[in-house]
Parts: sequence; structure tokens; C-alpha cells
Amino acid sequence: MIEHLGGAVIPTGFDVPVEPLRRATHFTGEPGCIAEARAFAAQFLEQLRTEWCADIDRGADGELLLLVSELVTNADRHSDGPYILELEGTDSAVTVSVCDSSTALPQLFPKNPQRIGRHGLEIVHALAIEVAVERVPVGKRVIARFALRR
Repeated sequence: MIEHLGGAVIPTGFDVPVEPLRRATHFTGEPGCIAEARAFAAQFLEQLRTEWCADIDRGADGELLLLVSELVTNADRHSDGPYILELEGTDSAVTVSVCDSSTALPQLFPKNPQRIGRHGLEIVHALAIEVAVERVPVGKRVIARFALRR
């Protein structure tokens, strides 16, 4: 249970664990999908703040939106079909999953400031505390876990 005292949320020690906040959406690859994915993630963060009373670093907002952009952009560029963005969050972390129809697994290239492009997965690895890729029956899923407090 949580008591509200003068506008402050105070844990009472009787808090009951609840399920993480989960939201999912799909995109067809139409123009504007990446901006829609960012807006979806921004709304998700706001929901974590209001429903979970999550204390999220303001810098984390931009970093999470960048991570979502990179994963959705990769799905958009490398798959021939729709892709799904799934977000699961608590007061401390958000897990971002993107499923697409491509069976080609993403490649992490060695750091090279001279290379133009192909830095997406490098950016994801720099932002996330954990990254995984798994094959699914219709293609692949890229999963990145992101800490909301640094």
C-alpha cells in the first residue's frame, strides 16, 4: 500500500508486487513509422511515471527513444513485412523487443568512426544494459533491456 502525504508518494512496506506495464504495437513500414514508434515509447514512459510512480532520469527519455529508433529502423530496413514493437517496463527498467520477418540476424561491426552507416546495433549496445537476438518462427526478435536510472 502507498500513502500520499502532502503530494509525496511514500512506500509503507506493504507494497504488493504487480505485473510490469506492457504495451505493443505493429508497423507496416509506411513513412512515419519510426516517428510513431518514438511517440509510442514516449507515451509508455509517461505511463510508467504516472502509473508506476517511476523516478526516471530525464536523460533516459532521449536515450530510450534513440534505442527504439535504432531497433525499429533496422526492422524497417531489413525486413519485407510488418514488424512489432513491444515495451515492458517497471520503475527501474524497460525491455524493448522488436520482431520482424527477416531471418538474417543483425551484425555488430567493429567500432570504426570512418564507416558511414551500420552503427545501429553499436548504438543499441552502448545504451542497453543487455541485448539479445533470437530466432522466432516468422523471423527474429531483437531484445534490449534499458535502465531508467543511471
